[in-house]
Amino acid sequence: MDEDFSEQAYKMRKHSVLLDGHPTSVSLEDAFWDGFSAIAKARGQSVNRLVTQIDHARTTNLSSAIRVFVLRYTKTDL
Repeated sequence: MDEDFSEQAYKMRKHSVLLDGHPTSVSLEDAFWDGFSAIAKARGQSVNRLVTQIDHARTTNLSSAIRVFVLRYTKTDL
């Protein structure tokens, strides 16, 4: 696999979210954020609602929990 790791999809960016109505941010690569947003839409949920659900269940930092959620969701859809 010959990937260009300078592509935009690999760039880390802060994304503003609301957790239980409180503003915060998570740092995620654009590829993970795009996937997370698509999953929320497919589930009929807002990004804020889904990130709050993940926050309530997580045992690690929020950004990592979102990445694992996206990875596991993607693997089950393959």
